Amino acid sequence: MQIRLDMPSGQNVIRSYARGQVTINREIYRTSVLVSPERIVADWPPQSFVALAPAHFEPVAALAPEIVLIGTGARLRFPPPGLVEPLARAGIGFEIMDTGAACRTYNVLMAEGRRVVAALLMIEGEAD
Repeated sequence: MQIRLDMPSGQNVIRSYARGQVTINREIYRTSVLVSPERIVADWPPQSFVALAPAHFEPVAALAPEIVLIGTGARLRFPPPGLVEPLARAGIGFEIMDTGAACRTYNVLMAEGRRVVAALLMIEGEAD
């Protein structure tokens, strides 16, 4: 799905998402990715929802966002509370949503000047 919004220049904008990929600025990413207005971490280790571990959220917390949008793939899946403990311990708010919703919400919050990070798992299929 293409996303069209007027965005500030010089910041990372999610342009589109589809099965197996997310386009940030003009670059296509095909693996899980962290994106903030200033930074992209293209090698975020978890490649599926079931692979998520608390240690995966430590680099997210290190980006010092006020809120993290966790995109869980094609559908909304809630992780167990202990999984996001590094975020809670750092006093960082988080929202769980499917990856498409996380992409759209990231752009809105980023355009508002919020310190947001999207932690995106790829959309692989309806059962991912």
